[in-house]
Amino acid sequence: MTDDIYESLDQLGQKTRLPQDPEGAVLEAVSNPHKDVDYLTRFVAPEFTSLCPVTGQPDFAHLVIDYCPAQHLVESKSLKLFLGSFRNHGAFHEDCTVAIAKRLVATIKPKWLRISGYWYPRGGIPIDVFYQTGEPPAGLHVPETGVQSYRGRG
Repeated sequence: MTDDIYESLDQLGQKTRLPQDPEGAVLEAVSNPHKDVDYLTRFVAPEFTSLCPVTGQPDFAHLVIDYCPAQHLVESKSLKLFLGSFRNHGAFHEDCTVAIAKRLVATIKPKWLRISGYWYPRGGIPIDVFYQTGEPPAGLHVPETGVQSYRGRG
């Protein structure tokens, strides 16, 4: 791997402000150095936050993003900033979860992607949201997320 694959990146190695909203966030991609094999990349965001679009109250989720790269990988700092941009963004749980997946698919065009959103209760009801682009490639090891649905104290 050579340093020239990083030349197009604007955020890595720079002091970068958190984007004000997801539309203003820049997701960056880098070339996949192992295009010849199928492998799984997992990102876990256990402290994801957004706002309820009706009340403005904060919502919290534990996100697990799994994908099998094709030509590109998502650059992790840009992903962190993109996810952080939801902090002041009002949207329902389903909208946030699926919008993140769609943006990743549009940016890196993976062979396969799955997002699991484990949302903490709002109004006493936890909401779990799952989305994937189709069946994973044959032979791809896809471990369980390891996250249980919300069970309260018991």
